[in-house]
Amino acid sequence: MSLGPLMVDIEGIELSAEEREVLRHPLVGGVILFTRNFESVEQVRKLVDDIHALREPRLLVAVDQEGGRVQRFRSGFTRLPAVRGLGRLYDRDQKEALLCAEASGWLMASELRAVDVDISFAPILDLDVGVSGVIGDRAFHEQPHVVAELAHAYIIGMRNAGMASTGKHFPGHGSVEADSHFAVPVDHRSYQDIASHDMFSFERMIRYGLAAVMMAHVIYTQADSRVAGYSPYWIEQVLRQTLDFQGAVFSDDLSMAGADTGGEFGERARTALLAGCDMVLVCNNPAGRDSTLAHIGDLDNPISHLRLARMHGKHGRTMAQLHADPRWQQAVRTVQSYDPEPLLDMDM
Repeated sequence: MSLGPLMVDIEGIELSAEEREVLRHPLVGGVILFTRNFESVEQVRKLVDDIHALREPRLLVAVDQEGGRVQRFRSGFTRLPAVRGLGRLYDRDQKEALLCAEASGWLMASELRAVDVDISFAPILDLDVGVSGVIGDRAFHEQPHVVAELAHAYIIGMRNAGMASTGKHFPGHGSVEADSHFAVPVDHRSYQDIASHDMFSFERMIRYGLAAVMMAHVIYTQADSRVAGYSPYWIEQVLRQTLDFQGAVFSDDLSMAGADTGGEFGERARTALLAGCDMVLVCNNPAGRDSTLAHIGDLDNPISHLRLARMHGKHGRTMAQLHADPRWQQAVRTVQSYDPEPLLDMDM
């Protein structure tokens, strides 16, 4: 059985009998975990092991572990600062910032690999231009070349820890005010402006070996009338042909308001996959998940199977083994060195 094109979520800290059946469905290819799925390092390791044991090839297990306000696993994991701190450090000391970025990517990925999570959907390649509240401090910097330099160091760290990188949100979410979780953002700039500004970091990162991209739920009216994640123009023409991207393409969550233009869930998934996505996400909506499974149809794509298989994690260790490694201890100190709130209790 190959990996299906749908990534879904689960309800709690262990799999129910119904969820096991859903995850065995041939159209399912991955699971994304949230804070509600995490209780402890030991519990989440068992949960991931149970998910991986259901299928061969094993399902991809993903999480958003960017740092700052987007860090799903906390107790027992190192507190990760928002990556804007790396951008501010870069403005003072470029060399030190790049060292810290590599250490941060390695630390984040190493700790997730210690519980056998395959993917953290990171790094953010959007620009922090002071417009988008949902992006904000999740972005490295406002300048595209700085984002590219810091993200390059960050994915080197991820790769050394055995995790493939996912740049988001293509072609750029930082220049629209609306939050695609609650609305359909619209960007009226020209393609030339987007390409020379927001897309710069994506283009550079593709040259550096970016493994995957997550699409933006944004309409760029001067280029296409469709949300980017539903757009063959953005995925096939710009991303695949113009930028020569050969990695995996993920949709953002199709349950978000920014995806509402795609119709019912099965139609949303089919539209995104036919536009060029390799895997679509349906989260926090069991009815939408079931509708997608019932109506997505047969969209078997052997090339997508290969792209997704490359996203499996490599050479993980246990958390105890990781903690005994001097490199982990140094990485924790390095990350704490640019943390603006090092004493913050993450469980508050």
